[in-house]
Amino acid sequence: MRTIAVLNQKGGVGKTTTVANISAALAAAGSRVVAIDLDPQAHLTIHLGLEPQIVEAGSYKVMTQSAQFEEQIMLVRPNLWLLPANINLVGAESELVSVVGRETILREALESSEDKFDYCLIDCAPSLGLLTLNALAAADEVLIPLQPHFLALQGFGQLLQTIELVNKRINPDLTVKGVLLCMFDSRASLPNEVKADIEQFLDNARGTNSAWAKARILPTFIRRNIKLAEAPSYGQTIFEYEQNCHGAEDYKKVAEFVHAQFQPPAQTEMPQPDTAGEIQDEPDFPEPPAPEIQPPEFDENPDKSLAAPDPVSQPDSQTPPKPPAEPAGDDQGQSKPPFEIRSIPQSEPHTPTEFTPSNRDPNRPETGYGEY
Repeated sequence: MRTIAVLNQKGGVGKTTTVANISAALAAAGSRVVAIDLDPQAHLTIHLGLEPQIVEAGSYKVMTQSAQFEEQIMLVRPNLWLLPANINLVGAESELVSVVGRETILREALESSEDKFDYCLIDCAPSLGLLTLNALAAADEVLIPLQPHFLALQGFGQLLQTIELVNKRINPDLTVKGVLLCMFDSRASLPNEVKADIEQFLDNARGTNSAWAKARILPTFIRRNIKLAEAPSYGQTIFEYEQNCHGAEDYKKVAEFVHAQFQPPAQTEMPQPDTAGEIQDEPDFPEPPAPEIQPPEFDENPDKSLAAPDPVSQPDSQTPPKPPAEPAGDDQGQSKPPFEIRSIPQSEPHTPTEFTPSNRDPNRPETGYGEY
């Protein structure tokens, strides 16, 4: 199960809207999703069509009474479960002050459901209290919805410091995966300037040991859309309220991006055996041309050139029996015998018959022995 905490201590930046619509989009795509409402205001519970005053089960019992997680969740949409919240969650922090291990209560409650869901999205309260600390201890990733305003940047730095502290002391697997820009207006200059500042800040963290070293701004930002503000009043997601609006299009792309981050590990493993098979096939193809590169024709020439010095030593020992080739009258005749000897290897009987007639003058008698 992939656990994602949607967190920002600043209120009104789109945390609840992001959790509700991403959860609905993932569930509609076939994934089994559970959403957790850790906000005492219970906005996520209201957004998905439940009345907090009527709901008795919920995150309060899981946090304070050690209730089983699977007994408290409710099926609100196909493939979508909800752990609701109510006003009683306000007193959870004061009740857990003296409890040992109060920071990991939610993580221990989720351990029994790891294999039953694909995604778990946690809607955190707009604070950095004990409830938010439980969400960070239970999550693997953090998604930060951010409104591109100047004041939002101030809280962004404090939030990263809190995440870094939790990463070092409680949850070493916690990382910031992305920043989602909500209520983005591309026509104004301020949102683009804030976006550029955040990108530069995240780029400077590349290669460090910080929890946000691999964070990035999601390629899709949520445009301003009144339909996103109207949908919660009807207890519906944006896909149920107005599926053709900009808000539905944007959150669908965000859900696809979140889901794609979970898929690449399986996709990168598949092509590896294929490439390995190709690499194993490559040595089979160079083997046939190998004999073509080693024909006997290329071996004869170096043999003849190497055989040349061998006969040079032979005429030195056989100079008495072969004086007739030396008394050629001209200097050209003296230069010819070395070439004749080099081209007449003793191991080849046919070569002497080919070269002797061309080397001897037909007009001279073969009486070289009498001259000496």
